[in-house]
Amino acid sequence: MKERFFKILKRESEKKEEETPKKTIGLIIDGPNILRKEFGIKLEDILEALKRIGNVRVAKVILNQYAPQGLIEAVVNQGLEPVIVAGDTDVRVAIEAMELIYNSDVDVIALASRDADFLPIIIEAKRRGKETVVIGVDPGFSVALQNAADYVIKMEGRKTPENKEG
Repeated sequence: MKERFFKILKRESEKKEEETPKKTIGLIIDGPNILRKEFGIKLEDILEALKRIGNVRVAKVILNQYAPQGLIEAVVNQGLEPVIVAGDTDVRVAIEAMELIYNSDVDVIALASRDADFLPIIIEAKRRGKETVVIGVDPGFSVALQNAADYVIKMEGRKTPENKEG
């Protein structure tokens, strides 16, 4: 039996959910903010949740220089592009998101972060005619970010004892 580790909330009316054509999604994951051991969020869970909205065409995971090699390999193995930055990742997340906003081949901007600092990104994406998705986990998932987005995907952390590897 497969467990569900996320739920999607749509801000607008929920009619004709099955009739909507698949949209092209650009995904940016704020690695240090979302991919933490205490949350137990898996990349495949994020991708699976987004399949209900559209097809992920661009997917980048922003990581800092302290990211473990195993995490980088997991990103690559999921078919995502790791972007390693020295220092704080927030500026790079913003740059990558702005590139997607101005990419005419992307219909939906998906941002995996709990950080309210990215609220201007969501607002600009909507202003430019893009649909928006925020993906996060509690505790600390910004309410402002959730209220601004068209879709909210709340991930549920896996209940494993510290994700021990043998």
